[in-house]
Amino acid sequence: MIALLVVIHVILCVMLVALVLMHSGKDSGLSGAFGVGGGASAYGGSSAIVEKNLTRITVVVAVLFFLMTYVLGRALA
Repeated sequence: MIALLVVIHVILCVMLVALVLMHSGKDSGLSGAFGVGGGASAYGGSSAIVEKNLTRITVVVAVLFFLMTYVLGRALA
């Protein structure tokens, strides 16, 4: 059971790091490398919508990461 929780925790860690790096900052960060910034404009949409959805996904993954950290802390203590 603990091994499964650790695997899920590691997956959440990698996802959270990738999502944070995808955010476009002052200098566009790594989002241009993955097509986050320019992909929406190619389809006629706005990049603000993509950023808003990326922010929502990042918040959800961050909350899951926090909850998993709490659960692991309780399970291992």
